[in-house]
Amino acid sequence: MKKSHIGIGVVIVIVILAIIGGAVWRQQKHSKYVQSTTPTLFFHGGGSSYHAEEHMVNAVKKAGVTSTVLRADVANNGKVTLHGSMHKGAINPIVEVNYDNNRQLDFNKHGEYATNVVKALQKRYRITKINMVGHSLGNISIIYYMLQNGKNQNMPQLQKQVDIAGHFAGLNFKQVPAAIQQPVGMKLNKDGKPNEMNATYRQMTEVRQTYPKGQVAVLNIIGDIGNHTDGTVDNASSLSLKYLVAARAKSYRVLKITGKDAQHSKLHNNAQVDKALINFLWSK
Repeated sequence: MKKSHIGIGVVIVIVILAIIGGAVWRQQKHSKYVQSTTPTLFFHGGGSSYHAEEHMVNAVKKAGVTSTVLRADVANNGKVTLHGSMHKGAINPIVEVNYDNNRQLDFNKHGEYATNVVKALQKRYRITKINMVGHSLGNISIIYYMLQNGKNQNMPQLQKQVDIAGHFAGLNFKQVPAAIQQPVGMKLNKDGKPNEMNATYRQMTEVRQTYPKGQVAVLNIIGDIGNHTDGTVDNASSLSLKYLVAARAKSYRVLKITGKDAQHSKLHNNAQVDKALINFLWSK
């Protein structure tokens, strides 16, 4: 009987230590990050879906930043359907935005889609602040959201913005419309201003008047596999974001990823990118 009691006692002690250890581990993870109710919206690239956002989102969850993930499906007509829920007080919630029309080349529509998502979240959850993360074409949603809403005090206010492989000044694909083509021989000055602008970038420059002063912290992540390109987007096109937002942003910095995993489509599955955006968005 004594041996039995001793055995039971040992098991109880082990269980208690495991519980305490787990609690300490979770507390250590949480103590590394801000405990905010501000949602972060992820926007995927062209011809893609919310699945392209999942690697980054899973990395965020694994790091212990959040356990709350919703999805916002956006129909071609702009109607938003929210999947999942965000309880009151949810910490660092994430919204995976999914566009049904993932090849939309009317950039104004991207702004409307993003606006509709934010309005749907505002209506249901009474949010007042947001963060945004975009990859490739997803960055257009962020810029055009700010172009359309930057001065609107009735909309949730953007706090942090992560742009990954953005093609702001254009693309070199022959099949894209002239309004999106990157001008031949385009170069940037020290302020990130292109010496030649296509029609869409010229429209984007209007954000220089709508972007809020001293409010938004910006991280611009670019990939360079060699020859100043990520294989799809020239670095110059990505770096032209500086001219659009840097003068009015709270902060603006660039992170260059190099090597084979800096390829355009691999950047949203890149551990360096995961770490950088987690630290930028949520580290204390």
